[in-house]
Amino acid sequence: MVGKILIPEIKNMIEARNFSALRELFADWPPVDVAEVITDLEDNDRVIIFRLLPHDLAADVFEYLDVDAQQELLRGMAHEQVVGILNEMSPDDRTALLEELPSAAARQLIRLLTPEERRVAQVLLGYPEGSVGRRMTPDFIAVHSDWTIREVLDFVRENGEDSETLNVIYVVDDRGKLLDDIRIREILLQPLDSKVSELMDENFVRLNVTDPEADAVNVFRKYDRSALPVTDTNGVLVGIVTIDDMLDVAEEEATEDIHKFGGMEALEEPYIRLPVSTVIAKRAPWLVILLFGEMLTATAMAHYEEHIASAVVLAVFLPLIIASGGNSGSQASTLIIRAMALGEVTLRDWWRVMRREFQAGMALGAILGFIGFLRIAVWQVVGQQMGHEMYGEHWRLVALTIGLSLTGVVLWGSLAGSMLPFLLRRLGADPATSSAPFVATLVDVTGVIIYFSLAVLIMRGTLL
Repeated sequence: MVGKILIPEIKNMIEARNFSALRELFADWPPVDVAEVITDLEDNDRVIIFRLLPHDLAADVFEYLDVDAQQELLRGMAHEQVVGILNEMSPDDRTALLEELPSAAARQLIRLLTPEERRVAQVLLGYPEGSVGRRMTPDFIAVHSDWTIREVLDFVRENGEDSETLNVIYVVDDRGKLLDDIRIREILLQPLDSKVSELMDENFVRLNVTDPEADAVNVFRKYDRSALPVTDTNGVLVGIVTIDDMLDVAEEEATEDIHKFGGMEALEEPYIRLPVSTVIAKRAPWLVILLFGEMLTATAMAHYEEHIASAVVLAVFLPLIIASGGNSGSQASTLIIRAMALGEVTLRDWWRVMRREFQAGMALGAILGFIGFLRIAVWQVVGQQMGHEMYGEHWRLVALTIGLSLTGVVLWGSLAGSMLPFLLRRLGADPATSSAPFVATLVDVTGVIIYFSLAVLIMRGTLL
């Protein structure tokens, strides 16, 4: 927040070429605040500020920038500075940058790395896209079970500076196989001559390099950990994943789901930076699909055209009926999709969910049905007192039709909205695809059929 307040002052310093004052201003700032200021500046000013930063601070700031800003800075920096930044970046952040670049540009940057950093980068990029292997870092502290606490602390002092986190120490055997993880707090509280093996309980949680990122988020959430070890198929410890990386993944997953809830393809970049043509391309396919779905609604209504002509009052309540069903379906689909994302519901729970939604849908439908019936009754009584009957002599049949239709449509919407995510998950598709607009469109078509079928059944021989 302080950085945003100082933006005008910083711009004035840049125009006045007062570089010494700028260098002094940023010297004691946290990297994340410097990154926030750089993001709010014009491209040319970003490069100027970045070149003024001390080398260590520049590397830390670079990691807090989004990929677009990183690429822009790389194009504006001198060759030596690019080399320094890339080699100083943490392996997981560097992998996130390289995988977003065109392959030719990524290869060019990889050639700028030192042999050791190049090997690390190539290993991480070799894991499947969207896997834990792409998010992990090989910078961690690993010790052996026969070490004393004194030896562990000495090792941490000598090698801990480059570690991603020191909150957890990992125990491995001579082949690098993970045996346990121990919180640093437990180590600090032990006598210096005690052995690491005395602290081990071999009760630990780990991830596999090929595990999907989304699954890793659920593991972090379940076990409330700040870091988790990552092993290969042989159980060898190859890296760790920290909570900050998983928060990024969780944000990406939530953003993608929200976009799909709205009935569109997910945006890979911030909305404001996307060309209008890309936004149109992301939204148009779903709008076209939904349009065809609504055409089915029109077709269903055309089938009952004669009945609408005979009882015009039915058309008055049609929007109310189909909107209530769509709202109910959207509620149910949102609840189930979110429960699936959090791991609260799995495929095997479909029957339990159906029973719950049947009960909920019936109750909700009865509530709305009663309100719909009451609305017609009240309007009719008030109209009679004013000398004008709103719904004629058969108003009770109209009220009964509306009440039962609301009950049936809301019940059907709840069942359809809750079961569609299960069907998509069973077919291997993303449950979030069963977005609110999609469910609403589906329920619209069936709602018309339910409404007019009940109307024909109840009003036959009177209005119809």
